[in-house]
Amino acid sequence: MAQISKIEWTDVTWNPVAGCTIESAGCSNCYAMRMAARLAAMGSEKYAGLTRKSGGRAVWTGKIALDVKSLSAPYKWRKPRKVFVNSMSDLFHPGVPDEFIARVWRVMTGTPQHTYQVLTKRPDRMRELLSKPEFSSAPNVWIGTSVEDAAMLHRIDELRAIRGFIRFISFEPLIGAVGAVDLTDIDWAIVGGESGPRSRPISADWIQEIEDRCRAYGTAFFFKQWGGKNKKAAGRLLNGQTYDEMPVPHISSPELQPLA
Repeated sequence: MAQISKIEWTDVTWNPVAGCTIESAGCSNCYAMRMAARLAAMGSEKYAGLTRKSGGRAVWTGKIALDVKSLSAPYKWRKPRKVFVNSMSDLFHPGVPDEFIARVWRVMTGTPQHTYQVLTKRPDRMRELLSKPEFSSAPNVWIGTSVEDAAMLHRIDELRAIRGFIRFISFEPLIGAVGAVDLTDIDWAIVGGESGPRSRPISADWIQEIEDRCRAYGTAFFFKQWGGKNKKAAGRLLNGQTYDEMPVPHISSPELQPLA
């Protein structure tokens, strides 16, 4: 139902939804497409039909799988965990029904001992849904969006408009400079290079630019990896050190009220 994660900024991945579609340039070499194809080949019904072969690689078909059985898993975890929600999909993909997202939401708000990290490339839909009364804000639910280059900076504005949550940006895979990015009301920034056989290069200047903006705005900075074909060899040291900063929950903030 959940997997212990090797992702440095979380503890486990929880996938009540599987399957996706390519949304922007950062999706081109998505690791989840490769993983879904591998799991389907191993006989997993959940991932059957979610990918197809194109140009010698696995790509999403657009089919979405809803895993109702997985919804009970967080209630069984005694130890508090950081939970990356839908590492194999996007909770706010248009193929995921509003009603199912609401069910996932009830699980998250009903298990306050865990911290849920919800990352989407579709913050416009997230903003729309979270304005509805059934989606109450909660200090244990963090919401984020992916920004791979300057062309996707508009996603930050959508995220910033959602009040009542810790907000974070995943600049991963960072495939281009983002410039003088506005990090107002952004609590956390994750930066990482692309990994895998088709990985695109990252520039140290792009990373340093984001770290400098984090310092200016008081945003926690987390450098995940340089990436490349051998990400382990490349490591995750920046300027000779590891950056593992995490956001500080603003539990007493007046923003943390039910959404109107």
